[in-house]
Amino acid sequence: MVSFDLRRLRLLRELEERRTLGAVATALGYSPSAVSQQLAVLEREVGARLLEKAGRGVRLTDAGRLLARHARILLSAAEAAAADLATSTGGVRGAVRASGMQSATRRVLVPAVARMVHEHPGVRVEVSELELEQALPELRLGALDVVISDEYDGHPRPRPAGLGYALLHEEPLALALPAAHPLAAPGGPVAVGALREEAWACSDEGTGHHQMVIGTCRSLGGYEPDVRHRSNDADVLLELVRSTGAVALLPALTLPAADPALAIRRVAEAEVRRRLVVVTRDGPATPALTAFLAAVTDQARTLTAEPR
Repeated sequence: MVSFDLRRLRLLRELEERRTLGAVATALGYSPSAVSQQLAVLEREVGARLLEKAGRGVRLTDAGRLLARHARILLSAAEAAAADLATSTGGVRGAVRASGMQSATRRVLVPAVARMVHEHPGVRVEVSELELEQALPELRLGALDVVISDEYDGHPRPRPAGLGYALLHEEPLALALPAAHPLAAPGGPVAVGALREEAWACSDEGTGHHQMVIGTCRSLGGYEPDVRHRSNDADVLLELVRSTGAVALLPALTLPAADPALAIRRVAEAEVRRRLVVVTRDGPATPALTAFLAAVTDQARTLTAEPR
């Protein structure tokens, strides 16, 4: 009978998801040679060839893909067993690894961690700031336990199987213009269509925010925006508006309460909204994760939804 080592099965599962030995090594803090050696041991243990050469790298064989599918089930069962054991022993202890984009990290995750420090000191919470494109694979592989995602009107996010989604917060977006901009003077809504000739600032290409800005300018204004500046840091985007005359379309949570150098205006053509969604893996949650999700939900209820 074959005896499976869960640590080696996790390496195989990671390779299935991440595609290269180097990516697995970077994610887990190993050297590529160590990953390769452990997978070679796994091949000897199961008596089958799991990897084959593919150019300069490797790929899973049919047997490797078959075992990787079973590895997902075994690793999920081990996680469920750990959750059940933690529940049965009583008390709230353990670790929770959470991630979100900048505004969600600042306004939701950090206050939730502060609450956990006081109410559940036996829980170790680790927070990282990641865009959804980076965070979801880490969640699926078990490197993260909670991800706060965002979705914009007309731009749904992918929802891979095996993950659970719950609405956390909804808010409008607003245009950020330099205070001296001619369209800012009246103080009312500003048409996206009137900003055709402006330089735009938005998040990096491939992110949900970038796609939303492009899509909004196309649908409401009928043009391709001149995206001249890119940053995933909302503070950097706002500084670009203040200092360079660029314009931006940003969620309410990222906007300052008051800034004489900025004019925050509603979109004239239609309301554009963003939703924050909390994402977890399917299956039973540990008491530590349950307590943290409660803190996250409570913090989200305190957020104001309207733009300045």
